[in-house]
Amino acid sequence: MYVEFVDETGQVSEDIKKQTLELLDFAAEKLGKQNKEMAVTFVTNERSHELNLEFRDTDRPTDVISLEYKPEVPIMFDEEDLADNPELAEMMDEFDAYIGELFISIDKAREQAEEYGHSYEREMGFLAVHGFLHINGYDHYTPEEEAEMFGLQEEILTAYGLTRH
Repeated sequence: MYVEFVDETGQVSEDIKKQTLELLDFAAEKLGKQNKEMAVTFVTNERSHELNLEFRDTDRPTDVISLEYKPEVPIMFDEEDLADNPELAEMMDEFDAYIGELFISIDKAREQAEEYGHSYEREMGFLAVHGFLHINGYDHYTPEEEAEMFGLQEEILTAYGLTRH
């Protein structure tokens, strides 16, 4: 997994960036998305508020904004074509390597870590995995979707070693 980091705040430690990369690699392996690319931008609550208003029409800051990238290319091959031709499947997978970007509010991460009684590192990891699952098609609009996404999220964080307490 290739991750481009941008720290708009100038406050994110190399340890947090390293943890985020390792955790996203770990999650990508779990989902079979090792050859994908994405971006993570660390922002303030003020910037998060602007982005939330722009992309979600919600007038408040939020902890993580996930923008899934969906290329506007007509689908020329169906699943059967790809199953019958592994080279074509690999080529299409490489073509579609960029999956999206996350904007993580470090201010919200600090607030929520304190509110939930766990470490800032745990909260940053949670937000990275949560956003990563969103840009890979997971959601939590229905109780069934929520159970699936939150179960997978907790499984990844626990297996990686970022437990709640």
